Amino acid sequence: MGKTILEVRDLRVSFEVYGGEVEAVRGVSFHVCEGEAVAIVGESGSGKSVTAQAIMRLIAMPPGKFKSGSVIFEGRDLLTISEKEMQKVRGNKIGMIFQDPMTSLNPTMTIGMQIMESLIKHQRLRKSAAKARAIELLAMVGIPDPETRMKQYPHQMSGGMRQRVMIAIALACNPALLIADEPTTALDVTIQAQVMQFMKELQQNTNTSIILITHDLGVVVDLCDRVIVMYAGQIVETGTKWEIFKNPQHPYTKGLLKSLPRLDQPKNEPLIPIYGTPPDMIQPPQGCGFCSRCESAMRICERQDPEWTAISETQSVRCWLQSAGEKAAAVVGGKEADA
Repeated sequence: MGKTILEVRDLRVSFEVYGGEVEAVRGVSFHVCEGEAVAIVGESGSGKSVTAQAIMRLIAMPPGKFKSGSVIFEGRDLLTISEKEMQKVRGNKIGMIFQDPMTSLNPTMTIGMQIMESLIKHQRLRKSAAKARAIELLAMVGIPDPETRMKQYPHQMSGGMRQRVMIAIALACNPALLIADEPTTALDVTIQAQVMQFMKELQQNTNTSIILITHDLGVVVDLCDRVIVMYAGQIVETGTKWEIFKNPQHPYTKGLLKSLPRLDQPKNEPLIPIYGTPPDMIQPPQGCGFCSRCESAMRICERQDPEWTAISETQSVRCWLQSAGEKAAAVVGGKEADA
């Protein structure tokens, strides 16, 4: 793996709301290497998208605020540079594909103008050169008759086409890092496969680093090298994709995998859901965030945040079940046990 292109350290993001302060991201740290694809997975509300928006400095302040941490990209902390400097990074060196292309694209501008905008601003291209590059990008993402599509508006395109346009805009300036936030949401299975295949080819051909944010572990296997599992605003497990799929350690990761449909699953066998609901992030739990939903929860899980345990050189988990030691008396299945 190449050199580290992005390093997030102890990132904490909260939002002031009517009922108090929502702690959306709580001490997240991870890195992305050059040419690497990293998946951040977890259910809705786990802090995935807020983490991505924090990297891009797209958090509205107020109500949002950065409580601590740093986002180091090309040797600079993106959280401390000026907005003017950040505009040179956003859409230029770091591209982002947003969840919903219909609300992310400007309905009053043609597709062509929306792609050309960043080329003219960041690449300093003349209008004719920007138009030629925009047509090239539309063809590259698999949109037929790109010259005609350039003149159309977002509402004249299907969901899959709009998502491809979003990818073209994100790639316009050849970014070193691409953040894809739920890029296959609301797309049918065939279009999902096409979008993911395109992103895989992009990574192989241009050595672009990718952060894929998703709640669907099924789209991770073909594209990503490493997987980061988030729950309740924290990273609970990280490892290579094969370690996460074949040897999951955290009860939440195991629950995510059990809830996935499988080709070898008996026809009438139901999927196993993760029962319960995520914790209230206005008052985050004192201990493990997954404690109230975990069948293996112990007393120490309620009282103290789990420590990181290394399973291998590349896999780590934040769970008391893997933490050795004589921490406290705990209860597993109604019986006393050492934590």
